[in-house]
Amino acid sequence: MHGMQKKQRMKHVFFLLAGVFAPLPAHAAQIRIEDAFSPRDGASRLVERAVYDARRSVLVAAYSFTSKPIARALVAAHDRGVDVRVVCDKNQYNRPIENFLSARGIPVRVSSQYNLMHDKFMVIDGATVELGSFNYTYSAEYDNAENVMVVHNVSGIAADYARQWNDIWAGARELRKSFPGG
Repeated sequence: MHGMQKKQRMKHVFFLLAGVFAPLPAHAAQIRIEDAFSPRDGASRLVERAVYDARRSVLVAAYSFTSKPIARALVAAHDRGVDVRVVCDKNQYNRPIENFLSARGIPVRVSSQYNLMHDKFMVIDGATVELGSFNYTYSAEYDNAENVMVVHNVSGIAADYARQWNDIWAGARELRKSFPGG
């Protein structure tokens, strides 16, 4: 009986994550969840891998963004034709990465419509969501206790996150270069 209870519990979690309360069609893509933690347990690598796997689009909402490896992953995605767009909080520490991305042709906007734009998520290819407490920073990877999840094949949830991203993007201003050449 214990095995059956475990299967039932897992089934409920699957349906809850799928955002539906009825069985999914047999052809529906299976939800896959990856997680990682920091410090030094692969959180940054998981985010980078999710970006490298992108084929069509990456929408980024970042409270704090100073990670060069994640920025390089976004540039690589952009260079292979992926639509990459980034919106960051107004915090001044984001400026070097914002300028780096913008100088490489990635549209970047700065949000100042909130006291803090504290979101930290990506919507990838309209079906994958990266989220968690993990800021895209060196400190988040090496000094802080943080978490990250990448949830694949959840287009309904991805649509919710994309709507949130679009609201933030619409209220943000285009990046102004802080120094010549960005």
